[in-house]
Amino acid sequence: MQAESTGKLLKSSIGVSFATFASRLLGLLRVRLESAVLGGGALASAWFLAFMIPNLFRRLLGEGALGTALQPLVAESEIAEGVTAVRRMLAVVLTALAALLALIVVIVSLWALTSDKWSSYFALEILQSDRVRGMFKLLPLLMPYAFFICLTGVITAVLNYARIFVLPALTALLLNIFLIVSMSCAWYFRISPEKFMPLLAIVTPLAGMVQLAVMVWMLYKCGRFPVFSRESFSNLAILKKLFFLALPGLIGYSALQLSLVIDRALAVSIGDQAVPALTYVDRIIDLPIGIFAVSLGSVLMSSMSKAAASGAKEEIKEELIFSLRHVWFAATPMAAGVIFFHELLLRLLCLGGKYTESDLDAAHMVAVFYGLGIPFFCSLKVLLPAFYARKKMKTPLYVSLCAIAVNIVMNFILMGPLKQGGIALATTISSVVNNLVLLIILFREGFAVSLKAFVSMFRSAVLALSAGYVSYLLFLKYGKTFAATSRTGSFTVLMALGIFFLILYFGTAFFCRTEECRELLKLLRFRRK
Repeated sequence: MQAESTGKLLKSSIGVSFATFASRLLGLLRVRLESAVLGGGALASAWFLAFMIPNLFRRLLGEGALGTALQPLVAESEIAEGVTAVRRMLAVVLTALAALLALIVVIVSLWALTSDKWSSYFALEILQSDRVRGMFKLLPLLMPYAFFICLTGVITAVLNYARIFVLPALTALLLNIFLIVSMSCAWYFRISPEKFMPLLAIVTPLAGMVQLAVMVWMLYKCGRFPVFSRESFSNLAILKKLFFLALPGLIGYSALQLSLVIDRALAVSIGDQAVPALTYVDRIIDLPIGIFAVSLGSVLMSSMSKAAASGAKEEIKEELIFSLRHVWFAATPMAAGVIFFHELLLRLLCLGGKYTESDLDAAHMVAVFYGLGIPFFCSLKVLLPAFYARKKMKTPLYVSLCAIAVNIVMNFILMGPLKQGGIALATTISSVVNNLVLLIILFREGFAVSLKAFVSMFRSAVLALSAGYVSYLLFLKYGKTFAATSRTGSFTVLMALGIFFLILYFGTAFFCRTEECRELLKLLRFRRK
């Protein structure tokens, strides 16, 4: 692929990265408030378990399989018949999805409301625990969020195909803003969590409603607002086509979400601190994944869909290699930062209020093992579009099912000695397996990643871990005592170490004349080719 094309790809992904970065920063502030207001015990477990359910449907029917399957159909329809055909197709798809989501919201809410009756038939102590009972109380209030956010995710896929990336990414700020304002008020007025959590559950769907309204407006502005006419609904074959195209992905995402539910169910059985430990650390590592990998994956899906529709196989291959190199160049220093400085991060973001030193200790191993997995979590976001853009949904499905089986088996093996840390390590191992198998399949299909690219990725990892280790030694010698004095001390040490680490990493990368440095510098116009 030509340098101009890769430059556009990187430039678009950087634009989304800045929008996502703003959202993730607010997410870290949200973590700080959640830990202070809800703590790291039963109350936090109830909130995270309840919030997990609408998020499962968001990943499945919103930004997950359905949105992924819709993009190639939009590309095919627009190239063959024009924008009007896309608008008619969207009217059918969004109407059918809205009806399905409304039914799901009603069923899950009724299931939660009748939990006292059906749970009494099971002689399980865990169902009578405060964390599980609290989840059932919050769930009916939270479930409408699934309706709004799933529709938002599908519309985002359409906007991304229209090369509108930054504004949809910015709408993710809204949920964090709503929750941050709500929790700040609860903290300021000293409202007890027991009284405040139902209000927080009501605010969440309101944020989703505003997000959906903004996305519909953007759909209208880009000329792809659905045409709700008799002619549109006379062609329901598109639903069948979308269903069979999305079905493998839906099965794969369902299995993945089932794996997540099993992870959290096992964590619930460990104790009150396990679910918050996994969730708070997951929010922290979500920052590097969201900053670049998700952003690049969104842009890549749009670009590869167009290339696949045009039969440009070589372009897909070059975009894949280019993206993998840059994902590892950006993800490995973030992984090193979490591995070596997770204690400072957790102390700064979470400790205080209802979050105690004991809760902090429960998160240590989780942070190390999740940190190791960051490059693999990120590269998976780049590998999957190479299949989905070519409408090859079954291959990632079979691979993900194998990876999920590995995850479940490793959970049972590792959670005994490592507790919640074992659950995090099992997730990382399954992600490594997923990456390796997908790369082997791409190699056999003629999309081989060059040895030069693997060397570049390995070099990024070595440079990042080396810079992280040197920074950690510096911290042990000069900064650890000062960081333990106060939150201000932790922040000062973390910022100083962060700046030193980044200068060391990018300095050595520049000294080694890495290709990624040259491409980034060219993009930023600090030097010319």
